[in-house]
Amino acid sequence: MSAAQFQPKPEHKFTFGLWTVGNRGRDPFGDFVRPLISPVEIAAMLGEVGAWGVNLHDNDLVPIDATPTERDIIVREFQRACKDSGLVVPMATVSLFFHPVFRDGAFTANDPEVRAYAVQKTMRAMDLGAELGAKIFVLWGGREGTETDACRRADEAVKRLREAVNFLCEYNIEQGYKYARPPGNGRRQSRSRARTDGWP
Repeated sequence: MSAAQFQPKPEHKFTFGLWTVGNRGRDPFGDFVRPLISPVEIAAMLGEVGAWGVNLHDNDLVPIDATPTERDIIVREFQRACKDSGLVVPMATVSLFFHPVFRDGAFTANDPEVRAYAVQKTMRAMDLGAELGAKIFVLWGGREGTETDACRRADEAVKRLREAVNFLCEYNIEQGYKYARPPGNGRRQSRSRARTDGWP
């Protein structure tokens, strides 16, 4: 067998997340150990190694505090970089866990303003993904789990989650996404209200 047989090609549809390639190596015990790599640089790197696509959370690409003008410039530059590198964006998702406002959950938060913000942020992320050509939108409730159990009744949390997802499904009719829910992928510390993998 030759090494060429194992070289990735676009038809293999290898995709990578901006959050994985751009991970700066911070952990609970220390700060960043790698330099910042811009989304445009990541697209160029992925194109060089034969990747087919790149996935992203909204804030992997557009900072949470970007102005509308800044957002449009960032998106245009990224679209150009993807085109130049022969990449597609097959999947988009929303970050409802990193910013401190979501420390009590997003769709299930006790504060109704946080719940409303989470839905609006998700709608904007869906718009972003559609603009980039994504066909799949992932809903992962990173903080909708039992680490905040003492903050609310379980039945109330499920009711809030259901209301948010129902609303977003209605909004999705315009976008035409396929929704996806990831499995726990090892995150046992977040026992989600909407598990998909059989974990408790």
